[in-house]
Amino acid sequence: MKQFKIGVMSDSFRLEQKAGIRKAAELGADGVQVGMTEPDKIGPAERKEFKAFCADVGLTISALCGDIGAYRDAGGNVERVKRFKKILDLANDVGTRVVTTHIGVVPADRNDPVYKTMLAACREMAEYGVGIGVTAAVETGPEKAAILKAFLDDVDSKGIGVNLDPANLVMVAADDPVQAVLTLGDYIVHTHAKDGVQLRPCDPVQEYHTGAPPELGPGFKEVPLGEGGVDWHGYLKALGDIGYDGFLTIEREVGDDPAKDVARAIEFLRREMARS
Repeated sequence: MKQFKIGVMSDSFRLEQKAGIRKAAELGADGVQVGMTEPDKIGPAERKEFKAFCADVGLTISALCGDIGAYRDAGGNVERVKRFKKILDLANDVGTRVVTTHIGVVPADRNDPVYKTMLAACREMAEYGVGIGVTAAVETGPEKAAILKAFLDDVDSKGIGVNLDPANLVMVAADDPVQAVLTLGDYIVHTHAKDGVQLRPCDPVQEYHTGAPPELGPGFKEVPLGEGGVDWHGYLKALGDIGYDGFLTIEREVGDDPAKDVARAIEFLRREMARS
């Protein structure tokens, strides 16, 4: 099976940012994803220093996480899009080509006013990204892959992509991550390695009403890799089949010992990739 690069979302460790990055390096990751949503607070010198710091510990910055809310309100989108463009600039300055983000729930109906509002915002962000070579990667989860694919086709820009999170698809959308890879293959620029189960049907709009990842509640549960509804062998094979060569970035949002969970996740992914 294809050997993918393994990353870790530094926030998973629940440590100060640089301490989390050092921990990812200590556990043998190839890269790190970092949450940076306040670009105005990070000046040119800090950006240069952060880029050098990650290089010094031997990690590639796989992506920034730029979750700043849902893009369902035209009035609020003016400032939100402006802020996201600054996050794209920040990504460019620290040396990564991807900013992942939740955008809210994409309506299935193309004639829904919310659909049109979200479309306009994503087109503006994507076109800005094209100009600086950074992709805005929409994270999967709120809607089924086919709906997201149709939306991205309508955005029609090389500056838009997908951060495929298989657990979100299982937990909220009740969708098949393996088929999602095949459906969204042309857009996938980054992935999360996370697992989960759905305990009861969910209302995606309610779960993602702010655009941010949902709070883990009674409807679904995040579990260690290999213990949930993700078919990891099929999922990794599908990624290889579409020619994906990016990161599998471990995200752990629950648990009492995240460092231990991340270490086990790295081992799990390496075992899966070693399978013939």
